[in-house]
Amino acid sequence: MTDYGSAGEDRDDSGILIPLHEVRKVRSDLPVTFERRELDQILRLYGRMVAAGEWRDYAIDHLKDRAIFSVFRRTSEIPLFQIVKDPKLARKQGAYSVVAATGAILKRGHELPRVLTVFDKTLRLVTG
Repeated sequence: MTDYGSAGEDRDDSGILIPLHEVRKVRSDLPVTFERRELDQILRLYGRMVAAGEWRDYAIDHLKDRAIFSVFRRTSEIPLFQIVKDPKLARKQGAYSVVAATGAILKRGHELPRVLTVFDKTLRLVTG
């Protein structure tokens, strides 16, 4: 006589149960970051602007609520532009935005490539 139930009782094929609230808590403690695909798009734009002589330096900040890619004309200045990823705005006006040095939002949207088209127009620093 074969006992089918005993073979299954000796092995533990079940997965590990992790409470969802614990996963959410761990994720909420992590800073917001740019994904590789997003960084590729931003750095491609940055390379074009450096080649054009418009930008010279950059900084990346990964904060608790947003990620910021800042571009500079010179290192010691305030950023000319900031490319911001704010996941809290993803369902509203869009997670991505481009902010000028004055704080004005130049473009905002749900898709990063579309937001970066604001730089297709030749935005240049005007010195008076």
